[in-house]
Amino acid sequence: MGTDNQTWVSEFILLGLSSDWDTQVSLFVLFLVMYVVTVLGNCLIVLLIRLDSRLHTPMYFFLTNLSLVDVSYATSVVPQLLAHFLAEHKAIPFQSCAAQLFFSLALGGIEFVLLAVMAYDRYVAVCDPLRYSAIMHAALCARLAVTSWATGSINSLVHTTITFQLPTCTNKFIDHISCEILAVIRLACVDTSSNEVTIMVSSIVLLMTPFCLVLLSYIQIISTILKIQSREGRRKAFQTCASHLTVVALCYGVAIFTYIQPHSSPSVLQEKLISLFYAILTPMLNPMIYSLRNKEVKGAWKKLFWKFSGLTSKQAI
Repeated sequence: MGTDNQTWVSEFILLGLSSDWDTQVSLFVLFLVMYVVTVLGNCLIVLLIRLDSRLHTPMYFFLTNLSLVDVSYATSVVPQLLAHFLAEHKAIPFQSCAAQLFFSLALGGIEFVLLAVMAYDRYVAVCDPLRYSAIMHAALCARLAVTSWATGSINSLVHTTITFQLPTCTNKFIDHISCEILAVIRLACVDTSSNEVTIMVSSIVLLMTPFCLVLLSYIQIISTILKIQSREGRRKAFQTCASHLTVVALCYGVAIFTYIQPHSSPSVLQEKLISLFYAILTPMLNPMIYSLRNKEVKGAWKKLFWKFSGLTSKQAI
């Protein structure tokens, strides 16, 4: 970069959601509560799976990964957002902006691949239950998890490197709640069509490919469920997939709407709200969905509660 640009590269200014102080304080309280619920909910899910041996299965191994991704994604965005609600100068250093973009993009990509992996797990459980343990063995589960983390991280590294090499010609005001890739690219004072093509290609690879795999898995799952003779059998088979299917609808729906067509993307305000939904609401809802709609998780919660109550009673005596 030339010397004319050296004055702005040290920091960016995030315009956020509102410039009204009262609104910012209200939003601070709201998002702080949501963030705390997100962290507690996902950490409790991980702890519950760790403590209950009945949940030491491939499905809950992947759910542990999903919870770690969710809490990490929220942490990459929300603390900085909360700090800016109470700050007059809403600046973010260049390095912090690059790090935020890398981690949020990587964790988002990891989640998409994980959801496809979890769909495959449900496909095997419903369509080939007798060979489930043989197919979904520990080594395969570990490889699938590592592949998910590696794929998202490599994709994010490429995008982050390309994005922060764009000249911005002293533009430093990011009209967004965080260093989101489309918002950062809009700062560029050069043609960004190649960047948008790269986003499109990676979206197809990292969003649409896993999404198609999820669809194929659920077509086979639904076909198998419909062949089950008893109503109770169909209900139980569907229950094994209901939580995952709900999470898939939330995560893929929002991401596809946001990233697949950058040129026809919604207004800046809508874009901010979509990012908030994905960064705060979805990670908060995921542990609730799995807790409320899954009998095994609810049973584990009850077991842990009674165990804790028993220990408390003994200590009181």
